[in-house]
Amino acid sequence: MAGALEIVRIPALSDNYVWLVHDPVSDETVAIDPSDAAPVLAAAKARGWTISQIWNTHWHPDHTGGNAAIKALGAVVSGPAAEAGKIPTLDYGLREGDSVRIGAHVARVIETPGHTAGHIVFYMADDAALFSGDTLFAMGCGRLFEGDAAQMYGNMQRLAALPPETVVYCAHEYTQSNGRYAAAAEPDNQAVTARMVTVDAQRAAGEPTVPTTIALELATNPFLRATSADQLAQRRAAKDAF
Repeated sequence: MAGALEIVRIPALSDNYVWLVHDPVSDETVAIDPSDAAPVLAAAKARGWTISQIWNTHWHPDHTGGNAAIKALGAVVSGPAAEAGKIPTLDYGLREGDSVRIGAHVARVIETPGHTAGHIVFYMADDAALFSGDTLFAMGCGRLFEGDAAQMYGNMQRLAALPPETVVYCAHEYTQSNGRYAAAAEPDNQAVTARMVTVDAQRAAGEPTVPTTIALELATNPFLRATSADQLAQRRAAKDAF
């Protein structure tokens, strides 16, 4: 029987988060989007864990930069098949509907193109966990570097439909800047106003603001709350210039 996963947030680079996921039953450990190997390996070592897998959401170096050093110690790398040419350490290419496992815990792959052309996220239904990479942030979404607003709107619709208690483990500490834009985009949204009181206090104390939940994002995220692809496009362009 699957027990509870242990999920550890590891700050890396300037504002990245790497998620270290450990299954005490199988003693397996996964590193998700390891931007930098050193802090990830140190965190695993401190806990007596051995990283056996890496899961990548997309090819950007601030999500794959630690792959090679961790792989050299025995980990296998799974990531988007569509970006295999940009992730030279990739062992297993993943597409929509594929799954990966850590012990008895299953993560389903959802394709979320937009930030990059082949971006994927990992959804663990039984664990109420979503590892969203750079698709969904606390009060934000990823910049549209390789995709378009229609794709991102489709992503938002799919993720909004997940159970509200789903915990969202995103890959960056962008909440404060995202929230400032959210307040401008929806000035009458009292949920945003209230959330920012908490966020500002957390950041002033040097504390992280993630993970978040689908429920909280449904109340405060202007991109998840967009009612059309056109509105998302307008909001994304406004946020880029904010």
